[in-house]
Amino acid sequence: MFEGNLSILKGSLGHKKVFFLGIGGIGMSALARYFKQEDWEVYGYDKTQSPLTEALESEGISITYADLKSNLPSQFLNDSKGVLWVYTPAIPTSSEILNIPNITWLKRSEVLGLISKDTSCLAVAGTHGKTTTSILLAHILNEAGINFTAFLGGISSNLKSNFFHKADGKNLLNKPITVMEADEYDRSFLRLTPYKAIITSSDADHLDIYKTEHEFKRAFEQFAGSVETEVFASVKVDIPLPENTHRYQVSPESDIFANITTSKDGKMIFDYLSDSQTIQNIEMGVPGLHNLENSLAAMSMALSLGAEAEDVKRAIKNFKGVKRRFEVIVRTKNYVVIDDYAHHPYELEAFINAVRGIYPGRKVTGVFQPHLFSRTKDFASDFAASLALVDDLILLDIYPAREEPIEGISSEWLIAKVALKHKQLLSKVDALNHIEKTKPELLLIMGAGDIDRLVPKIKEIYEAKTA
Repeated sequence: MFEGNLSILKGSLGHKKVFFLGIGGIGMSALARYFKQEDWEVYGYDKTQSPLTEALESEGISITYADLKSNLPSQFLNDSKGVLWVYTPAIPTSSEILNIPNITWLKRSEVLGLISKDTSCLAVAGTHGKTTTSILLAHILNEAGINFTAFLGGISSNLKSNFFHKADGKNLLNKPITVMEADEYDRSFLRLTPYKAIITSSDADHLDIYKTEHEFKRAFEQFAGSVETEVFASVKVDIPLPENTHRYQVSPESDIFANITTSKDGKMIFDYLSDSQTIQNIEMGVPGLHNLENSLAAMSMALSLGAEAEDVKRAIKNFKGVKRRFEVIVRTKNYVVIDDYAHHPYELEAFINAVRGIYPGRKVTGVFQPHLFSRTKDFASDFAASLALVDDLILLDIYPAREEPIEGISSEWLIAKVALKHKQLLSKVDALNHIEKTKPELLLIMGAGDIDRLVPKIKEIYEAKTA
């Protein structure tokens, strides 16, 4: 790993060239956009063309879709020491490009760590909730006219990207402000240098990396202990936390809480209350108690920096959400289709319960694609309980991502554990055919693999039926 801060790194490279192995990932593409903005020559590889890679190419970033050394630009290979080589652990170790001799690779998290050393890093951690919270924080800062740079794990519907840089506002701190998702996978968040932090949740995950829940919690404790100033943590976070921690929740008996004054048809109005401040009659732009809790965290962070209350209040009202986070794809008199990235049992539970709260009495059909064999194995009972919250379940095969299959672990094995009368295991093609034939009145699309590729086709099905 390169030791030092990003300014030293830039100076050492001179030519300012960077290559991303796995550039189409949501986190990698944000970094690619950052370096492109900094006038670096950016090149990358990804296995599959996607709307995100197409967007990167339209922004002037070159991408190859063949894992071949011969496809790399000669100026990168001939001057490999003058290139920053970045990879994601999702890339298989057998990758030809990854195994080119005499190249020193940095993980994406290591590069983010270098950037964070040079900035006042606002880090958002949590097993779930971190993407929405970090995007909401970036949106509030933008509305408040505060300069910052954000590296996000999702596409903001307001900012239209997973990377955002604001330079025409006011500077609040001695160093530039960055907003970063603090990813617990591979202990990535321990490479950051956080100035302030939010911890939304600490439910165990990634036990293929951590092995035990104790080690997982211990990593979160280490992260919290690395924060320079203050931490905002949900009351659900069950780890030892430093003294400079403020707790938040959607009810009293906490440092920061929300008093809900109106809740009807998914629309909520609430008062924000803390030891130092009260903001009344805040209207939520997105539904769900989980999003209200995310709002408390993002508001608290922004207010602690000096954002004005009225700017924060306006930002919460006009927040449009995140792509694939409670994203309404179809909404007509007879049909509703909602897409969500939920891939952990507690995320599924929160999402399904939020939908039932908004649409009480309606039959809920869920299409779910499990993500990772290890996660399916480690949380099988919890997945079974969460999936049983729908009325009709369509389960797809497990999306392996970086993993090899685990003997005995399959969607067939998982669906047998779901205590539900109406359930079936289907291929993606058969699932589309079933949806076209049955036209579920309230359909949920759930998962973090490639299930999102079905969304445009499902939308076409409903638009044809409702035309």
